[in-house]
Amino acid sequence: MRNKVSIIGAGQTGATTAHWLAEREIADIVLLDVLEGMPKGKGLDLQQALPIIGKDVVVTGTSNYADTAGSDIVVITAGLPRKPGMSREDLLKANAEIITKAAEETSKVSPNAIYIILTNPLDTMAYLTMQLTGLPRERVIGQAGILDSARMRAFVGMELGVSVENIQCYVLGGHGDEMVPLTKASNVAGIPLDKVLPADRLAAIVDRTRKGGGEIVSLLKTGSAFYAPSLAVVQMVDAILKDKQLIVPASAYMQGEYGLNGIFFGVPAQLGRKGLEKVWEYELSEEESAALKKSAAAVAESIDNLKTLIPNI
Repeated sequence: MRNKVSIIGAGQTGATTAHWLAEREIADIVLLDVLEGMPKGKGLDLQQALPIIGKDVVVTGTSNYADTAGSDIVVITAGLPRKPGMSREDLLKANAEIITKAAEETSKVSPNAIYIILTNPLDTMAYLTMQLTGLPRERVIGQAGILDSARMRAFVGMELGVSVENIQCYVLGGHGDEMVPLTKASNVAGIPLDKVLPADRLAAIVDRTRKGGGEIVSLLKTGSAFYAPSLAVVQMVDAILKDKQLIVPASAYMQGEYGLNGIFFGVPAQLGRKGLEKVWEYELSEEESAALKKSAAAVAESIDNLKTLIPNI
């Protein structure tokens, strides 16, 4: 019996996630959206594309949560996208309502699923999902740092003219403007970034990484990024279903790691068949520790704002 992945939200990000997953042939896919007909059309279109590349997964488009029953992984991408000038926090109230519906309905029919959350503000929506479903932290993970780290790797590659395969970057913290790119742990062929880039160029890359999503929003004008975010989700799905024990930056519920508790936060997360298998802790500089605390405070404030909207969580 093949694995099953349900994607809640069939917009650009959800549909592109389905595309990447189907291409890799690692699970049957359910693509759900509240817009009647749209997910069925996209699902059918994708199903008809698969014979061309010789892939045999089943893609189902639906507006009925019953079709997601028995999912191994539930990916939630549903939510309002950012518009130019909006922060991720501006989406809090509207997307909390969307997440509530998605989490409650899917958990009824897939009680053993692992959740990957993509909806913004991401760390807060992951927290909401865990509270609503009552799941242990191992089974609710936010996709954030993989995307931010990939953006940083792309910018470093553009700056130095070397293959991105030689570049490793690590971005921790909340998925927002206070995220923390680790410039000493990040490297090119093992050489720390602060040794291969002038300070001003490295600072520019760090700033562009933090604002990477906003840069795309301002260019698109009517939506937000979807290619890179969706592929980051697929890397997580792949690591979980194949029990890879892959360590990637992702948003996890903190239970004392990095001195933090009670919030979701971007950390090096080891992913395997149980979901979150372990949180790894870097030895941080004083500057990095201070930046991480500032980022954590922003996430904690967002969660406090959520609790005023939904007091019973």
